[in-house]
Amino acid sequence: MVGMMGSGKSHWAAQLAKALGSRSFDLDQLLETQEGKTVTNIFAQEGETYFREAESNLLRSFASQDNFILATGGGTACFGANMEWMNQQGLTIWMDPPIPVLAERLLYEKQHRPLIAALADADLAQWLTQKRAERLVYYQSAQVVVSVTHPHLPDLLSSIQQHGQP
Repeated sequence: MVGMMGSGKSHWAAQLAKALGSRSFDLDQLLETQEGKTVTNIFAQEGETYFREAESNLLRSFASQDNFILATGGGTACFGANMEWMNQQGLTIWMDPPIPVLAERLLYEKQHRPLIAALADADLAQWLTQKRAERLVYYQSAQVVVSVTHPHLPDLLSSIQQHGQP
């Protein structure tokens, strides 16, 4: 699952995995465990380049796995050839709710999001609009697009089944 921060990737990965009888993983949580520090601290102490390389390496460690749903970080799809690699490995789902919905969801958790922590609340929607525009070329290559504010599990399952997945 790919998409902007706050798009619901982690939530829907868990819901889909439960419905499909598979496992779900959150790439950011796995990276925090691997590194022994939060994403915020990784960014602050090691920098974004280090974070993106570690994230990419962890993503590729899933090549030997099957029957799982992975919620990636918002920028995962945009680093290196990650999106192309994910499309070759399995079905990619782009969670794309409207920008005002993202801004509302993220307003109260900015301190845990290194890319937006220093933004003024009034600037959040504009930043999200710009960042989405930068990432659009990557996100648009996902095989399934979910662009509703409140998806329904049966609709997500139907989209997956239409693409030959369980």
